[in-house]
Amino acid sequence: MPAVEKPRARRRRSRGARSQIVIFLNLCLTAAVFVMLGAGALAYWARGQFVGQGPLVQEAFHVVPRNSGVGEIAAGLERDGIVSNAEIFEYGVRIAGVGAQLKAGEYEFEPGISMRGVMEKLQSGESITRSVTIPEGWTVQRVFDRVAASDVLVGDMPPMVPEGTLRPDTYRVERNMRRADLIRQMASAQERLVEEIWARRDPDLPLKDIGEFITLASIVERETGIESERPHVASVFVNRLKKGMRLQSDPTFLYGVYGGAGKPSEAPVTQADIESDTPYNTYRIGGLPPGPIANPGRAALEAVANPLETKDVYFVADGTGGHVFAATLDEHNRNVRKYRALQRQQRAEAAEAAETGAAAQ
Repeated sequence: MPAVEKPRARRRRSRGARSQIVIFLNLCLTAAVFVMLGAGALAYWARGQFVGQGPLVQEAFHVVPRNSGVGEIAAGLERDGIVSNAEIFEYGVRIAGVGAQLKAGEYEFEPGISMRGVMEKLQSGESITRSVTIPEGWTVQRVFDRVAASDVLVGDMPPMVPEGTLRPDTYRVERNMRRADLIRQMASAQERLVEEIWARRDPDLPLKDIGEFITLASIVERETGIESERPHVASVFVNRLKKGMRLQSDPTFLYGVYGGAGKPSEAPVTQADIESDTPYNTYRIGGLPPGPIANPGRAALEAVANPLETKDVYFVADGTGGHVFAATLDEHNRNVRKYRALQRQQRAEAAEAAETGAAAQ
């Protein structure tokens, strides 16, 4: 009866095999459940880390460099103690789908800010705005001194550039911007501005080229700080050039004596200064000096390009910060006498006030 017993043996082996398969599947299912539970727990923990309070205990500043990837940004934030885990921050940003929206700049972070808060701040681009201001009429040397002294900028200063080639303005800068890059930006801005204004100048100007244009504008810039006066001051110098008269501008001989550093505020103007033998002394030379004496701004450039139409060839201070103009020497001399009388009166009043103050004490 062996033919009848063989099928029974196969059935027993089949049941055993099936039992092993079931056990294996149960183990796999159990493992999968544990993996899922572990992954869920890990995800829950990571989410808590991402939205929970961060490690900062006091406000901190951090710079996100330009062209930084999410991984590089995350590493920098962890290095500065702004986020507790770079990988969690990076994954959180990628899951949110805003990796390409994080913006470069310098940011301030408040104590306890979460990773999500950090992400949202970088996404908003609400970075700290810093600036470097260059006043009109500053020399290149003074501009270089200010840029070199900035604690926001980094890197060595570039070689000195020619006088008059930097645009006076307020420049927005980011922390760790290179000093050489800012100087290049100033030079490019001045070049564009000068060319724009030179292109629409009065065709009758007695100027040979754009270099002379910048030189005269720098003189006008240094002669008056009142913007509304500049076209009138420009007309005086233009009229003098047309008549072959010397410009006789005080700022020119002072530049020849003191250079780009400028005259110290406490130093008086001496007769030796006035008589100094330099190519910038327009009391001694005819025409324009060999180059600019400062960096002219837009208003001075506009004034020289299209000066006021006058017959004036003289001007003198009026004692109140402005000037009075004259077309003849006699009229000019009367204005000078008035100015000197006003100066004497002001000195007398100042001395009387000082004596009154001393007596009161």
